[in-house]
Amino acid sequence: MQKRKVFTLAVFAIFTFYGIAQQDSQYTQYMYNTQVINPAYAGTRETLSFGILGRTQWVGFEGAPQTFTFTANAPIGPYNSMGLGLSIVHDEIGPAVESNVTVDYSYTIDISATGRLSFGLKGGIDVLDVNFNKLDLADSNDPNFQNNIDQKLQPQVGAGLYFNTERFYAGLSVPNFMNTSHFDENTLEDSEVASIAVERLHYFLILGHVFDLNRNLKFKPATLVKTVSGSPLQLDISANFMLNEKFVLGASYRWDASISAMTGFQISRSIFAGIAYDYQSTDIEAYSDGSYEAFLRFDIFHKSDKVLIPRFF
Repeated sequence: MQKRKVFTLAVFAIFTFYGIAQQDSQYTQYMYNTQVINPAYAGTRETLSFGILGRTQWVGFEGAPQTFTFTANAPIGPYNSMGLGLSIVHDEIGPAVESNVTVDYSYTIDISATGRLSFGLKGGIDVLDVNFNKLDLADSNDPNFQNNIDQKLQPQVGAGLYFNTERFYAGLSVPNFMNTSHFDENTLEDSEVASIAVERLHYFLILGHVFDLNRNLKFKPATLVKTVSGSPLQLDISANFMLNEKFVLGASYRWDASISAMTGFQISRSIFAGIAYDYQSTDIEAYSDGSYEAFLRFDIFHKSDKVLIPRFF
């Protein structure tokens, strides 16, 4: 009953304060889901690559966020100088369902013997539905909850830069420059207040490096920094180890939000699977059993078989 009360209060605040800043979906395994936030990543794996991610956040919390992403990308053009991809993100939280579909395009130039710089563009549509009938309202005649939001279409346009070598990568991106309305679950973490909100620019910075500790062990620290006007800075720091180019084990820390454990396995040359668990370090943990995330990637290699070892990013 207490969980229901918390959720009902949160949802009431959601639709009372229509117009506060939105936070995009968050991912613990962001190092494997780069294309969603940065279109310049499309084609950089130099294979036809498919990625699927599912996230269940705040398990046990009524109306908790559910996220699904699908990405596909491949290099195109002479010398694989361009990349083309598709990104699909589907979010559900309480009475709201939001989906966006975008096409990602990148153009890559060689700037050194081992370094490549990619410029990316993202364009597509966002669809928002809110069904107030799913709410347990004290007053079913409340005028604030009488008109559902049905398939509200909005454009999405974004851009990014991505630099990588065989051992290092860095990216800077803004997935959406447009003013669009969203359901914001992240404001629940600190204040138990969320909103249907007008999108503000989200800036993402990602960094990662692969170190050979010995012949059979690799170490990759990585970080993601996200900043949004009017919201606290989000900082994710992770450390993953890969043994025998097969088994991955790591941990991640999201500043003032969660501590995560991650594991993955290179099932075959073309298939990688990963899972993650988040323990929330905020008050929301009192109402939930943590968050879970699963990731699966398929790579279809070119005839040249240029990719000889599993990529760590």
